[in-house]
Amino acid sequence: MVTQLGRALMWLGAALFLMGALLFLFPKLPLRLGRLPGDIVIRGRHSVFYFPLMTSLLLSLLFSILLWLFRRR
Repeated sequence: MVTQLGRALMWLGAALFLMGALLFLFPKLPLRLGRLPGDIVIRGRHSVFYFPLMTSLLLSLLFSILLWLFRRR
C-alpha cells in the first residue's frame, strides 16, 4: 500500500516537472497554444471575447491519449 502511494507520488512529481519545463520553455516553442488557427477571437469597441476552441480540442486529444497509454499499463 505504501509502495503504491510512493510510486504514484513519483509519477505525479515527474508529470509536474515536465509541465513546469514546458511552461518555462513555452515562449520559445514554435507551437503557440492559445493562438492556434481555429481559436475564436471577437474584438468589440470596449471588449474582447476569446474562446480557444482548437487549443481545447488539441489538449483534450493529448490528454486522452496519455490517459489511454497509462491505463494500458
